[in-house]
This record gives sequence, C-alpha cells and structure tokens, in this order.
Amino acid sequence: MPHLTRTTRGTASTEVRIGFGIPGFAHPLVAPAEWSELTRPGTPLKWVVLNVANGPGERPDPHCLEAAGRLRNAGIRVLGHLDTTYGARAFGELVSDAHRYLDWYQVDGFSLDRCPTERAALPEVRRTVTTLRALVDDAHIVLGHGTHPYPGYAETGDQLVTFAGPWSDYRWSQVAEWTADYPPERFCHFVHGMPRGHLDEALRIARWQGASTIYFTDRVDGGGVGDPWESMPGYWDEIVSRIGTGVSE
Repeated sequence: MPHLTRTTRGTASTEVRIGFGIPGFAHPLVAPAEWSELTRPGTPLKWVVLNVANGPGERPDPHCLEAAGRLRNAGIRVLGHLDTTYGARAFGELVSDAHRYLDWYQVDGFSLDRCPTERAALPEVRRTVTTLRALVDDAHIVLGHGTHPYPGYAETGDQLVTFAGPWSDYRWSQVAEWTADYPPERFCHFVHGMPRGHLDEALRIARWQGASTIYFTDRVDGGGVGDPWESMPGYWDEIVSRIGTGVSE
C-alpha cells in the first residue's frame, strides 16, 4: 500500500470522477492508431496536447491540422505544447509559439511543459498565462510542473500536473497538504512504466490524492531516447472501461 499523506478530503476522495489528459502523442504519421482512437465515442477524454516539434514547428503541418480538427469536431480540447524550460525560455518566444498554434491549429489553450515550481518564478509564469488567456477565449491552461509547486500556482493555471514520473515513485508518493483546498479537477497525474496488474492501485492513489485527470502507461522513459507518452499503453481498452464513460469537467 502506498504511503500517502491523508488530507481533509477523507473518504470523499474515493468518489473523484477521473478522465484522461493526453500529454502528447507522437506525430500522427508515426502514431496514426493512437490519434484515431482518441475520437472513439465514450472515451473519458478531457484534453489532448498537440506537440508538433517541441512546439508548433516552423510551418503548418497538414497531418497535425487534420488530427486536431478531428478532435475539435468531437468536442475535445486541443492544447498547444509550450516548453518553458523551467523558466529559462524567453517570454516573447512563448507568445510567438502560442500565436503559431492559434493561427495554424486553432487550439483551445496551452500546456506549459517543464513549468517552474518555485515561488520566485510565479510572477513571470502569471504574466505568461495572463497573456495566453488574452489570446484565446476561455483558454484552458495546464501547468506542467511534474511535482507539487509553490501553492500560488494553483491560482494561475486551470490545472496543475503535480506528478509526472515512473510508477516506482508514484506508488509511494505523497500529496501536498495544500492541495486539499482545491477540487480534484485542478490536478493531473501522469505515470509511466506502470504494469497492467497495478491499474486498480494506481486509480486508488489518484482518487485518494485528489487528481481527476490522469494518464497511465506501461511505456518507459528511454533516458532521453524515447518519450513514454508518445504511444498508448497496452492496456488502453482496459483502463478506458474501468474509468467509464460520460466524464466531463
């Protein structure tokens, strides 16, 4: 049983309605089955990150445009991938990438990957998010910290990724106590290297820690060679059936 910090959510946390957030599959030409599967009716899908080339790329990609269009037609949010490089990326570069995503793919918001976590970086992240919200009506903003950040970030993004890593860490993870002040809809957990036999345990952890958006996969981190999020897990059908249908925010 994982060692978890109990929060004020208590037993109500087991009632969290869970759905998927897709961190970003490989290019549609490389992973056509994955992109096609996302529009299957009944899949509890909240949003999908479109990452063309660690960003929007240098020119519109017709294959990505088609994939994004199918998702939007199915009523699924498409988010542009913006790499903040832990705060090292220039504000102007991020906004320029955002404009390209909007002009070329009509995205519904943005996922800020490698988002800073420390208090000192919060004002600049807030500046970036405020600018992004001015570009898109009802923009959905996901802050991809990968761990628990300074609590003030919860007032900036619509959702925070408070865990992104291997199952070997997730099963013993602890939730920060301040997250109990916010609803589960605010938090996302992404777990790779998770065996099929631990699906129930992983779902219990997500519910207990108050995260309503997840992505679990048996793919592993290739140490910079491969991205574990680029393809679907071998147990995709099983986890879809366990979560159920009709999940919405």
